[in-house]
Amino acid sequence: MAYRVVVTGASSGIGEATARLFAAHGWEVIGVARRAERLEALAEEGVLTPIVADVTVDADVARVRAEIEAGGPLHALVNNAGGAVGTESVEDAIPDDWRAMYEVNVLGTQRMIAALLPSLRAGAVERGSGDIVAVTSIAGHTVYVGGGGYNAAKHAQHALMAVLRLELGGEPLRVIEIAPGMVKTDFSLVRYRGDQAAADAVYAGVENPLRAEDIAEAIVHAVELPSHVDLDLVVVKPVAQSAARTIHTGPLTPKG
Repeated sequence: MAYRVVVTGASSGIGEATARLFAAHGWEVIGVARRAERLEALAEEGVLTPIVADVTVDADVARVRAEIEAGGPLHALVNNAGGAVGTESVEDAIPDDWRAMYEVNVLGTQRMIAALLPSLRAGAVERGSGDIVAVTSIAGHTVYVGGGGYNAAKHAQHALMAVLRLELGGEPLRVIEIAPGMVKTDFSLVRYRGDQAAADAVYAGVENPLRAEDIAEAIVHAVELPSHVDLDLVVVKPVAQSAARTIHTGPLTPKG
């Protein structure tokens, strides 16, 4: 039988790469995202079954739940929908931006978990374990200037997953947090409000920033490990990135 996985934010970036890799491994992928045209294109390729939905809208999440339950047990959920908006200081914060980041990164994750836990419990009986994955960020573990709203949202998402792990103790459900560092996707373009030059500057001179496919590899690996192995927290950074804002530019060469 093919195992079933839901991937949110599946229309681009890490979500798309994760959907493609699960599909290549023989999983039945249900892709959830707001952009219908992108999901439909992936569906035409045979990558996923699309559900156009916004994880910040209760009615949409209820519809996702109904469609998933109609298809049978679920074996994994990858909460990838998220993102950052703006780099303003705490003093100059734009409350609507902070609210939007909290809604998608934190409440979106909570909504999807609550909606799909019954299906995941049923899938755990079939497979030996069920998997709940959240794609967080090193921003949820280390703060930095200009990261106020995103730091706050990702710290909250990290805490949500840690509490969930305690709450599900004794059940065959793995709670996995994948925390990427610098990944070259459209993340920075969104953060800088469509300013391509500012987005490109983030990666300028950095030798081999991570790609979406690198994070997808970590996610799929964690989910496909034997059912008694739980990768609670995986931090993934490019070699050039020692810490959140400590990034080497130029060639990587041995010292001495």
